[in-house]
Amino acid sequence: MPSELEDLVEFLHHGNTQIRQVAVEHLVGYSATHTTLFKKDKLLPVRDLKLLVKDYAPISKNVMTILINISHDQEVLECLAKDNAFLELLLGRITSTKEPNANEIAMLLANMAKSDDMQRVLELQRDIPKELSNSKWAMDQLLDCFVKGAEGRYNKYADYDYLSYFFADLAKFPKGRAYLTTPQPHDANIIPLAKLIVFTEHASSVRRRGVASAIKNCAFDIHVHDRLLSDAPITGVNLLPYILLPIMGGEEYSDEDTEGMLDDLQLLPPDKEREKEADIIKTHIETLTLLTTTRGGREVLRRIKVYPIVRETHLHVDDEEVREACDRLVQVIMRDEEGEGKKTGDKGKMIALEAEEEDEDEQIVDIL
Repeated sequence: MPSELEDLVEFLHHGNTQIRQVAVEHLVGYSATHTTLFKKDKLLPVRDLKLLVKDYAPISKNVMTILINISHDQEVLECLAKDNAFLELLLGRITSTKEPNANEIAMLLANMAKSDDMQRVLELQRDIPKELSNSKWAMDQLLDCFVKGAEGRYNKYADYDYLSYFFADLAKFPKGRAYLTTPQPHDANIIPLAKLIVFTEHASSVRRRGVASAIKNCAFDIHVHDRLLSDAPITGVNLLPYILLPIMGGEEYSDEDTEGMLDDLQLLPPDKEREKEADIIKTHIETLTLLTTTRGGREVLRRIKVYPIVRETHLHVDDEEVREACDRLVQVIMRDEEGEGKKTGDKGKMIALEAEEEDEDEQIVDIL
């Protein structure tokens, strides 16, 4: 079988369209388990696949799936991520209203964002796709795809949900976090993260998970906590309602519990559903914990009565990791502020959170 598969790989650059189509149709099923097939001759098959992205739709769709599946390999990843022409090819296609493989491109971009080299997209300018955006910046255009393209509203073939993973991975880099949390003068000073947080209760678990992870990664920058917590128009993100509502169910709270609670969180209907995915709830709880790094953040969370919400989450979510995350948060917001001068406690908590095992957004997406 390996020799037969190696023969098929040779046909990726064949001049006959039908032969190329048969080759990729057979190879796609092996791409998740036989990555080495595509690394022969100094990654020649990968270079062939990059060219085939422009091939006929039936071929290019399978090609995209193969690239997604083999991009977990570091050599393949670097071959994709360092190629400026290939990046522009993907950007040109994903921003098109008629691209049939836009979702697959979003998945591949999410995987490529594992590479440090992809930070250059944060400073990349390109032609403006006028139907989509009025910005020359590639990041703005991708954000417009994500926001305007939800549920096929921009491109009937795509929902762009996996771009949330792309944003989450870029938010691991200081420049990525800076982009997401800084007002953009060319966009009426809107803070990009404010466009993402509205999807924390979206129907797509992929979109919710990626957005939750992007928010959490941004919260590692302590100097932007005031901006994240602020509900001031334009200058603030008003983050708290968007990460607290998903972890709430239809529980009733006492008057004492609700006094000071955010207006958006009060009088929720009895049939209000809590986030169904435990890992997403855990991510939101960890974001709240990051926001307690400063005394000001802790005081805000106490003032708006976060404790009763976390208490009910701990009670109603049958997941050990969620409950442990709730316990850590409660220990911080309920502790005495005496001895605030000992700053090692806060620093230690930040290090502990950073050292936790990889979240979903840190894993390569494999499409089988």
